[in-house]
Amino acid sequence: MLPKTADVVIIGGGVMGASIAYHLAERGLKNILVLEREKFLSQGSTGKAAGGVRYQFSTPVNIQLSLYSMNIIQHFAEIFGASCDYRPIGYLFLLTRADDLPQFRASLDLQHQLGVSWSRWMEPDEIRALVPLVHSDDVLGGTFCPKDGMADPSQMNAGFAKAATRLGAQIEMETSVTGIELDEEQRIVAVETNKGRVATPRVVDAAGAWAAQIGAMVGVEIPIVPLRRQLLVTAPLPEFPRDHPFTIEFASNFYFHPEGAGILFGMSKPDETPGYKFTIDEAFRLKTIEHGVERLPLLQKANISHEWAGLYEVTPDAHPILSKAREVEGFYIAAGFSGHGVMHSPATGKVMSEIILDGAAKTIDVSMLDLERFRENRLIREVNVI
Repeated sequence: MLPKTADVVIIGGGVMGASIAYHLAERGLKNILVLEREKFLSQGSTGKAAGGVRYQFSTPVNIQLSLYSMNIIQHFAEIFGASCDYRPIGYLFLLTRADDLPQFRASLDLQHQLGVSWSRWMEPDEIRALVPLVHSDDVLGGTFCPKDGMADPSQMNAGFAKAATRLGAQIEMETSVTGIELDEEQRIVAVETNKGRVATPRVVDAAGAWAAQIGAMVGVEIPIVPLRRQLLVTAPLPEFPRDHPFTIEFASNFYFHPEGAGILFGMSKPDETPGYKFTIDEAFRLKTIEHGVERLPLLQKANISHEWAGLYEVTPDAHPILSKAREVEGFYIAAGFSGHGVMHSPATGKVMSEIILDGAAKTIDVSMLDLERFRENRLIREVNVI
């Protein structure tokens, strides 16, 4: 039964909402309600994610979010009693444009300064030795981090959700938010759903690509737009090593990694327009395959097993919004991860629990990730976006 009251209502039961619920419950908050409109968990962006997890970012806050999150991901089974299938196959960025080299060297320096001592520069000969199946004649260099790799987004979602419910949180499926009630002083009063009204003083918008729609319910403009990303998975290819690095050709954002007995690959469409698009763009699909065969000739032998389209939740600076909204008391935002949500979900749950319960994050300083930075022209540009 949907409760009549809650201390906090979290909108969105994906990996982000589940992580926030777990971390709040771990702090002792009991009356936590998570609302998910789908019938099962991981039906939205979480379940459609490629599953990459990495340290290799270009801004201090993203690197710090990775440092905290990767430690949890690496010990997920010990903490939550269920594996998230972390596989440290490494991330390899291939650089084919001379203009990109200084930025990636600067990012490496920053990673090292913040404690990611295992990421390193690779010369073309080293890259050819590491990934001999990859066409690399035009590669000028790259970066590699052996502790980057893969994790299962759905297993992470389930692990956080089960831990949250064990600690007393309630997750309601097939529950859509239809409105949010405010009082005359612009304070959260209640959430209206297709199953009834829940009185609450606090709402967390963890709705991912739909976060802006939730913000509009309380008159808060959230600059997050949904952008389609489509992935393809091949039938088994025994010639492709299961420990092959997650490889990204940075100039085009074409990427590929082992997936089951085959290969998962995709590419960002630079002129993709915002929208809730879940059908495959056939023209761009063909372009992705053609480009893939050039970079990884083994794909010539591949049959496509399955494919899908999902949504990135994109902000203007490719950083999330992790903050309380100034203009509406009790309204919090944890969205806009621009493709980095699954990998940063452990740290996000932690810092959001601190923002909600303590007034500010303590574990990691995320004060620069406030909503107001967009109006005040304080953008923080992430370079390493895939």
